[in-house]
Amino acid sequence: MLDGGVSIHPTLRPHRDDVMIAVAGLAGGLVLWGVGLGMNPGRVFDGSWLLVPLVLMACLELLRRTRPAFVAAAGTLVLVLDQLTQGSLASVMMYTDLIYAAVLYGSPALARRLPVITGAAAVCVLVGMLAWIREPEAILIGVLTGLVTYGPAATGMLVRNHRETAAAERLRAQQTALLADMDRAQAVNAERSRMARELHDMVANHLSAIAIHSTAALSLDDPATARNALGVIRENSVDGLAEMRRLIGLLRDSGGDHEAHAQPTLDGLESLVEQARAGGGPSGGLTFALHDERPDGGTKLPAPVELAAYRIVQESLTNALKHASPGEVTIRLSRTDRALRIVVTSHFGGRDGPRAPGSGAGLVGMGERATLLDGTFEALPVDTDDPAVKLWRVTAELPVEHQGGTA
Repeated sequence: MLDGGVSIHPTLRPHRDDVMIAVAGLAGGLVLWGVGLGMNPGRVFDGSWLLVPLVLMACLELLRRTRPAFVAAAGTLVLVLDQLTQGSLASVMMYTDLIYAAVLYGSPALARRLPVITGAAAVCVLVGMLAWIREPEAILIGVLTGLVTYGPAATGMLVRNHRETAAAERLRAQQTALLADMDRAQAVNAERSRMARELHDMVANHLSAIAIHSTAALSLDDPATARNALGVIRENSVDGLAEMRRLIGLLRDSGGDHEAHAQPTLDGLESLVEQARAGGGPSGGLTFALHDERPDGGTKLPAPVELAAYRIVQESLTNALKHASPGEVTIRLSRTDRALRIVVTSHFGGRDGPRAPGSGAGLVGMGERATLLDGTFEALPVDTDDPAVKLWRVTAELPVEHQGGTA
């Protein structure tokens, strides 16, 4: 059992410190008896009779931690017995320790009740002695009774409260440290997810274009087509390298000033669509149309919304280049007072396989971006009036702050 705890030991084996207290108390009582020092001369049981309560008190000390309620009650009876003998100061001192231990190691109910009981007992003794002997000495007897009974009980309660408070503080500190570790782990995971999304969105578009045009250059024996494909490959390689350098700059920015690095915005959608035309038009039979239906198309949105919208369109175009069937890819942006809506549609089906391999991480990343902004994301096939026409539609709604027409 922890020192100062409040639980009862499951066995009756005495604690080492309790044995030492019992031995010291018994030895001190024997020394006082040997020199003939008694507290109550001329009592009914004189002489060596004081050794009986002395030995009993020492035995009770062995149980001060394991049976606190029992030793408090039994010790009181032994103290009364001691008053019928010459009395020993050692017996009284051991009794005070028993009361102190009963409050410190006993149950919460016992710890609450014992100071009240001992205090009431001291008051009753004081009043009783005043009524009996009607002398000033009665006050001294009452005070001594309070010191022997209520004093140790109050001290035990103070120590118990202090230890319980210290234990609660230690537990609170452990919980705080655990929560801090959990927060750090969540922050690390969130940052890793953010880096994974950025790396995927920045590089996948360029690498997909490189893969598509390198396949075309290798499969078609046409110098003009090969030269055009190599030009697109070079352009995407340079752009991808620039994006990688920007990401490395973000990772190396120990000061955390990410605003110093240019973030893509919706102003760059035209350039993004032009890159998709260059990548999907000649070899894939794809056409691209951008419809910005926002009434305030030139008004800046919050930076997180601009970045998320740009990345969602970018990844949708990348998926179209890899998976879409020949036809038009439509990008449509609209805005309400509360949200920016993005809809990208493309044809699908009727292909033997994708132009470039995919892992499915793009759809996951787009959904995560929308979720982080408390928005919605959906990517699924849609029905059309013509059964032969199959469309794939990506829809995202990103909440924005509306403040007088600007957000």
